[in-house]
Amino acid sequence: MFNTFLILSRTISNIFLSNKSSELFFIIIVSLSKDISIFSFSNILSFFLISFGITILPKLSIFLFIYNSDIKSLFLNLVYLLFIYIYLKDLISKIKKSGQRKSLLLHACCAPCSSYVLEYLSSFFDITLYFYNPNISPAEEFKFREDELRRLIGEMPLPSEVKLFTAYYDPSEFEEISRGREELDEGGARCYDCYKLRLRSTADIAKRGGFDYFCTTLSISPYKNAEWLNSIGKELSEEYGVAYLYSDFKKKNGYKRSCELSEIYSLYRQDYCGCEFSKKAAERRRYQK
Repeated sequence: MFNTFLILSRTISNIFLSNKSSELFFIIIVSLSKDISIFSFSNILSFFLISFGITILPKLSIFLFIYNSDIKSLFLNLVYLLFIYIYLKDLISKIKKSGQRKSLLLHACCAPCSSYVLEYLSSFFDITLYFYNPNISPAEEFKFREDELRRLIGEMPLPSEVKLFTAYYDPSEFEEISRGREELDEGGARCYDCYKLRLRSTADIAKRGGFDYFCTTLSISPYKNAEWLNSIGKELSEEYGVAYLYSDFKKKNGYKRSCELSEIYSLYRQDYCGCEFSKKAAERRRYQK
């Protein structure tokens, strides 16, 4: 396996350093996830370092992976962020050069999380927001968030029109994946399946609507696991045949900018994701303060 990584990394290095598609670099690494988990990156740091001709640090990195979980986490997070940065930068550069905008079905959880993402992407994509969130309760909360999202795209001076498509509200879909897991902490298996539920619907609509890409605004939240979202996006992209826009919108001050835009447009900024479990967790946090 290590020799295979060495050969592949050298090949990819030639592609990468000759200024060819860094998106290809990312895609090839993603393809390795059939043998290893891409978003654990247990071997990819060594893979990456070797590709740039470093011969000692890969061995050191393997040592660090085995014996120091904190250093492992730090390095792997840096590599993950680098991949996302290279991927988006390269894709946007291609769109600029081609002069042809791409269509994007963007799952939206709320107006505040959508604000920066729209500001960032609307110059390069024809965006349709997809408001599908069966996790939100009660129905009045769902409707209020939808109205705020509609108000935002009506007031925000974006370079192109943004459409909004609201899916039916059926909380039973979320209740089904939560059954028997009501006591799990936020950020665990229940949340993972909630991500997948919403992204699967987004991928399905993107395929039927002929969109070039699909994505979600969820990664802008510091409470949402962007690695999970990208991993799920990759899986669904392969299943539905629509490209996923790999991203982590909270980075590069994305979350900070969303807070600023929320103030500018006086957006309703909730302190929980929408489900009854996150609401109870938010109430406990307020009580502890």
